[in-house]
Amino acid sequence: MLRGLDIRDMLIIDRLELEFQPGLNVLTGETGAGKSILLDSLGFVLGWRGRADLVRTGADQGEVTAVFDLPADHPARAVLAEAGLPATDELILRRVNTADGRKTAWINDRRSSGEVLRSLSETLIELHGQHDDRGLLNPRGHLALLDAYMDQPALVDATRQAWRTRREAAKALDVARAAIEEVKAEEDFLRHAVAELDKLGPQPGEEAELDSSRRRMQAAEKVREDVARAMQALGSDGAEGVMTDAQRWLDGAAAQLGDALDAPLAALSRALTELGEAADGVERCFDALDIDPLELERTEERLFAIRAMSRKHGIVADDLHAFADTLRERLTRLDRGAEDIEDLEAAAAKADKAYQAAAARLTEARAEAAGRLDKAVEAELAPLKMERARFTTALTPADPGPDGQDAATFTVATNPGAPAGPLNKIASGGELSRFLLALKVCLSGEASGVTMIFDEIDRGVGGATADAVGRRLAELSATGQVLVVTHSPQVAALGSHHWRVAKSVDGDVTRSTVTPLAQDERVDEIARMLSGDRVTPEARAAAQSLLG
Repeated sequence: MLRGLDIRDMLIIDRLELEFQPGLNVLTGETGAGKSILLDSLGFVLGWRGRADLVRTGADQGEVTAVFDLPADHPARAVLAEAGLPATDELILRRVNTADGRKTAWINDRRSSGEVLRSLSETLIELHGQHDDRGLLNPRGHLALLDAYMDQPALVDATRQAWRTRREAAKALDVARAAIEEVKAEEDFLRHAVAELDKLGPQPGEEAELDSSRRRMQAAEKVREDVARAMQALGSDGAEGVMTDAQRWLDGAAAQLGDALDAPLAALSRALTELGEAADGVERCFDALDIDPLELERTEERLFAIRAMSRKHGIVADDLHAFADTLRERLTRLDRGAEDIEDLEAAAAKADKAYQAAAARLTEARAEAAGRLDKAVEAELAPLKMERARFTTALTPADPGPDGQDAATFTVATNPGAPAGPLNKIASGGELSRFLLALKVCLSGEASGVTMIFDEIDRGVGGATADAVGRRLAELSATGQVLVVTHSPQVAALGSHHWRVAKSVDGDVTRSTVTPLAQDERVDEIARMLSGDRVTPEARAAAQSLLG
């Protein structure tokens, strides 16, 4: 519910504070007094796109604040949660427009965008009038209105789920087909590449091992001669023979010298032992360096083959094994592709059949609801002096989508035998107002928690018809809040709360004011609406009669 509206420096309003109430709130006043400015200001704070020149002449900026009561189950809370904004029982919207056109908005004291304001407004306010394209006159919303009246959300949800399943199945089929076509285009390459890789059989780490072996074998050829010379120098013809002779000579001398040569002989014995170990090691190394030239050739051939394959495919050698697995998997998909495509086609056909069935059930339910809605609207038209008019919800086929395969358009025929046409094309101003009101009365359950605003919806009607309009508006307000901008005294008299909009001129300054009216002031205002500028006793008596 809209509880308060604070307007500062907007057009001809310098400062205005309004406190609205539940029930039927009526705003009256002469043409040009500023009633439309109130709606412009409310639309501004709700983020609606409207006129740009809103700031009052001479002011630096204009500002509008709107305060709403927000029950715990109000759909606005979901919008706030999605936007990451706090939600309390009181929702405060504030928006500023500077003289140079810059706009800034706050929601519960948090900076926000116009887009979030507009999303909130769809849960807070419904504006209905002869020139409204946001509500009942917009054919794009008629299907949703029909579904709300039908009140079978399970059917709608089932169709949407079936549509999602159908779309996912079709997407999976398209992806599989595209993948098969892509693989087919390179089938020859894949088969040749896999055959080459399978024949070569490269393994991770193999290139490094082959390179190390090759280097070792190449180095062996270069050092084998030096190792042979070292082995000869250490053997019996070299150091070992010389040291053995020295040991024999010293042993002979030791017999004559006592223990003088014991230490040198012991050291020489150790040296001979170490020398023997060194000679054995060099000999083993020499034997190991006996490289087979064919082995070196085979190692080089495989190393070069792996490196060539690596360059060919533009990947490192260690990845060739995994690359072969990837190519092999793609070939497997190709070979298995026909079978997979058949399975996916069957799944897509099944999903399409399920969607068609769900959409057909929804169409049937909509057709039944459309018939009920047509009868309900026509029943409401009779008291509004349009008993000869016909209202029809035209349900036509549409392209498949998440909401089924239907399009709905509210059509009317204002006179017997006259062709039916879209609501906003056929009806005249007064007729259109009554059609909208009758339709809104029938759809009122759909707008729970929303403040409904009717902008001069009673234009072009009077007398008993205007009284019927007022009573329908009062009926709508019984369980919520309705704001009506009206020139009809019959409608104004049925309001629970009444404001008068007036314009005053002081020199070159024009101001618009809004005044809440007490009961005796309402009598004068309704008398003015009945008789014009000069309020007569008869007009006052008639006003008193209307107010009861």
